[in-house]
Amino acid sequence: MPAQTVENPLKGMAIMATCMIILPLMDAIAKYMATFEAMSPGQVTFYRFLFQFLCLLPLALAAPAALFRAKRPWMNLFRGMLHAAASLMFFTAVKYMPLADVFAIYFVEPFMLTMMSALFLGEKVGWRRWLAIVVGFGGAMIVIQPSYAIFGWTALLPVVCAFLYTIYLFLNRAIGEADSPLAMQTMAGLGGTLLIAATLVGASGTGAADFEPSLPGSALGLLLLIILGSISGYMHLLVVRAFRLAPLSLLAPFQYFEIISATVLGYALFGDFPTASKWLGILIIVASGLFIIWRERIRTKQATSA
Repeated sequence: MPAQTVENPLKGMAIMATCMIILPLMDAIAKYMATFEAMSPGQVTFYRFLFQFLCLLPLALAAPAALFRAKRPWMNLFRGMLHAAASLMFFTAVKYMPLADVFAIYFVEPFMLTMMSALFLGEKVGWRRWLAIVVGFGGAMIVIQPSYAIFGWTALLPVVCAFLYTIYLFLNRAIGEADSPLAMQTMAGLGGTLLIAATLVGASGTGAADFEPSLPGSALGLLLLIILGSISGYMHLLVVRAFRLAPLSLLAPFQYFEIISATVLGYALFGDFPTASKWLGILIIVASGLFIIWRERIRTKQATSA
């Protein structure tokens, strides 16, 4: 009988909190590259997945059996393509909008995940969680409305990102533990790189500024792109590690640390700070999301007791 993985909730919580504080740095770099290096979101997304792949490849080659004998390679490549499409939506949004606004709107993702679990997986969702979903979407509308008036359809890109990422999470559940996290992330980096490369080639010559191909204009720009890919690869590996040390219901609330980190980075680097109405929307979204997580913990305990 294989040895059972020993859980360490405190260590898992510490890893998750650290990752959620660091991950928004990726989006701050993407905004910096668009604002000060004049690099298109499409090109930034390409380098993000290319350097993720290159950073993880040496580790994966050190254990080639896990990589070359992956049970679901095509599914992992497709996961990477979905993640790349979601990242492209997010990076395009942060080019034009404050970081905190984009994150606040993006956090309709837990509501989408709960809805899809009920509709497609048959999971039981009580009236309290449905009410929390409705309230959460109402909070998102408080943030979206002034952003839409200023930025137009760009304000809806985080919603598209959240939808694509929800499908990505569903695929994670479908794949389960068939392949190692390192093999999954390496192949996902390759899949994302291939999709965005094809998108840039297809969009070349169309005059679409958000897909303009370019090289880093400075050594600092190149360094930042390498850091972007490294954060993506290694932080997501640590997130997988955290979920093996502590249960989902315990770690899920730490996702909202991203809004705090994004607000600090947005203000420090770009002078962006949410207005009072947007703070209200953010608080409603966070409160609704935490309520859904709390109800899920109760449901899980009841099912375990039964």
